Amino acid sequence: MAPLVLKMATGDYGHTRPLKDGTVTSERVEFEHVEVPNIINAFRRMIRDLEFDVSEMALSTYLCARAHGIPITALPVFLVRALHHGSIVYNVKSGIRAPADIQGRRVGVRAYTVTTGVWTRGILQSQYGVDLDEVTWVINSDEHVASYEAPPNVESVSFDRSLADLLSDGEIDAAIGVAPSEEAGFAPLVPNAREAAVAWLRSAHVHPINHTLVVRNEHLAANPWLAEELFGLFKQAKEHFLPTLDTATGLAGEDGRARDIRQVLQGDPLPYGVESNRASLETFIGFNVDQRIIPEALRPEEAFEPSTRGLEG
Repeated sequence: MAPLVLKMATGDYGHTRPLKDGTVTSERVEFEHVEVPNIINAFRRMIRDLEFDVSEMALSTYLCARAHGIPITALPVFLVRALHHGSIVYNVKSGIRAPADIQGRRVGVRAYTVTTGVWTRGILQSQYGVDLDEVTWVINSDEHVASYEAPPNVESVSFDRSLADLLSDGEIDAAIGVAPSEEAGFAPLVPNAREAAVAWLRSAHVHPINHTLVVRNEHLAANPWLAEELFGLFKQAKEHFLPTLDTATGLAGEDGRARDIRQVLQGDPLPYGVESNRASLETFIGFNVDQRIIPEALRPEEAFEPSTRGLEG
């Protein structure tokens, strides 16, 4: 039989490149790779128009889409991770000195359901005692899931204004997803953010997941073998990549993050599978419920295609 041809959009990472350059192939599946320069743009195209057959997807966007009946299902393949204690900065002129000081303030984030925002708010609430309902969350983009309705303390501003500009002009007091800058007067809100993130990773085994992999439901229904095949291919691609982390130089972006975490953990920085990520998934699902992004909690395995729930890699 001819292989199933699937249009796929994923970022260009060391652990996906073997699928793109032909190092890892399958007799059952052939990929038509669609390169999206900013992979975040693919998420909207997938959620709104089901443009791809297989797509990288922000984890909170997927959970929200699932709750709103978008016909896609995730596999426990986690393509992007980050440490988020350092993902929020404040304007040093605002008078803020500690995380709790953002209560009663205006804090920018690209969209309320964006995964970095969910992780950062959850960290602020659970570890620094911030009452998230006492913050006005200011967004400068729409949500990928068009039917989602944000909580009443979320305010939208012109999409033409960047968060950095809003922060510099004093229209917001802090922002998630803006880099620290001594020149601009943007300082990290969480003190010793990296040390705090690594301590949480080691003690609670929570390594924040940003992106997963989703497949259109029609393909999973028509091809019961497909989910396991895809999981195996992504696992093989990662296995080609991991040994290079010990010898490669000049790694940046997601590859640099992977090497950094490999050095911290002395192991796989990108584990796939539900069980290996249970603590991270349970924590994140709880954050999504607390922040009113999804209506109710679910067990981690319930979020993923049943045939992949027992797979690890």
